Amino acid sequence: MPVINIEDLTEKDKLKMEVDQLKKEVKLERAMVSKCCEEIKDYIEAGAAEDPLVKGIPEDKNPFKEKGGCIIA
Repeated sequence: MPVINIEDLTEKDKLKMEVDQLKKEVKLERAMVSKCCEEIKDYIEAGAAEDPLVKGIPEDKNPFKEKGGCIIA
């Protein structure tokens, strides 16, 4: 798909592109934000027990744990 430089288009072409975009957007199914937020919250809470970012990684299973230290004598 070629890149279109908006500055090179006529006003009529710009308005046609805008109308086409609005026609696409009007067909999208909408949902209430309050309902979506509840669903997201429930999903997050359902997976929180297994989420390593929430509960952490056990020291014995952490692949990024430093294996040894540096000792300066």
